[in-house]
Amino acid sequence: MARDNVDLGIVPFSAPLKIHPANGFWIYDDRLVIAEDWHAELWIDDTDSIAVYQRTWNLLRESAVFGTEAQRVITQTQLRS
Repeated sequence: MARDNVDLGIVPFSAPLKIHPANGFWIYDDRLVIAEDWHAELWIDDTDSIAVYQRTWNLLRESAVFGTEAQRVITQTQLRS
C-alpha cells in the first residue's frame, strides 16, 4: 500500500549529524507532536514547541538517505548480521 504523505529516510551510522536524536517523536500536521521519553508519552500542541521539533526533524533529515540509497543501507546492514 502506497502512502503519499510518508517519507522513509534512514540515517546511516556513518552519517555526520548536526544534532543527535534524543528520543522518538512524530509530527502530525504541524498541530501536534507526540514525543516518547523514558517515563511518559508527551502530547505537545503549542506552536513554539512544535517549531523546535520541526527544526530537529529538518536537521536529522539532512543526514538521512532516501529511496535507492536507503535500500542499499538496509541491505548492507542485513548482510553484516
